[in-house]
Amino acid sequence: MAFSPDDFDNYEHLLPPSWKTQVTAWLQEDTPSFDYGGFVVGEAPREAFLLGKGKQTAVLAGAPFFTEVFTQLGCEVEWHLREGETFEPVKHVATVRGKARHILLGERVALNMLARCSGIATQSKKYKDLARAAGYQGIIAGTRKTTPGFRLVEKYGMLVGGIDPHRHDLSSMIMLKDNHIWSSGSITNAIKQARKVGGFSLLLEVEVGSEEEADEAIDAGADIVMLDNIEGAELAGVARRLKDKWAGKRKFLFESSGNITEANLHERAINDIDILSTSAVHQSVQHIDFSLKIQKPKN
Repeated sequence: MAFSPDDFDNYEHLLPPSWKTQVTAWLQEDTPSFDYGGFVVGEAPREAFLLGKGKQTAVLAGAPFFTEVFTQLGCEVEWHLREGETFEPVKHVATVRGKARHILLGERVALNMLARCSGIATQSKKYKDLARAAGYQGIIAGTRKTTPGFRLVEKYGMLVGGIDPHRHDLSSMIMLKDNHIWSSGSITNAIKQARKVGGFSLLLEVEVGSEEEADEAIDAGADIVMLDNIEGAELAGVARRLKDKWAGKRKFLFESSGNITEANLHERAINDIDILSTSAVHQSVQHIDFSLKIQKPKN
């Protein structure tokens, strides 16, 4: 059965007007001059099968980017799997049709992108499933520790995998970390200065390293308090005490971040913590193996 982009959950509709120019830049980077291999194969019409391989169950993510690579090269893509669906290898995921030279021009660009985006989606889903299995009902999120120039794809993969991509850039949300606080003198001063320019429309998050700092951040009006590298019984105790203290007086969320792994996720899955954020869902993730095989003519 074939699927069109309109059959997907359509995360493509989130993408900014500039996203297709990024695809153009990828193609320009990969073929800055002569296409020597393309000279060999010519422009005979061909059909190529996109195969999901590897040794693990995976989540398909990055379909709009993959399709756009080949659209810009005059090819057509027919999807046989919905974006966001899991698959077992080996799976015939899509079929690409076009001139042989054009299919090969897009092959490596499209496969590299799809491998990373699907790897991030797969890892994101794994972390969310582990958290839910541990009884955690809060938000699982990525971080801003993304690859320069590739952030849009990586954040997209997190969304397809079912987690929160966290803030996208410095303009998305005000986040005050240790360097901001040290430079301004105190948590309270940093929050006051940020509120002057951020206005009412931006959430303000403060990174803290102790219960005392968290209490100051809440008192000064932080919307989100990140309890950085606080773990175990200390994490649970800090969250519970401060939520009890400020109940009915302040509205805020607690975020826990730092050193969250598959092995210890269940220990951090405390429902007094509203957000668990980790770069483990997008940094150093295992890519999903895909290949694109041109089929021999039938006659």
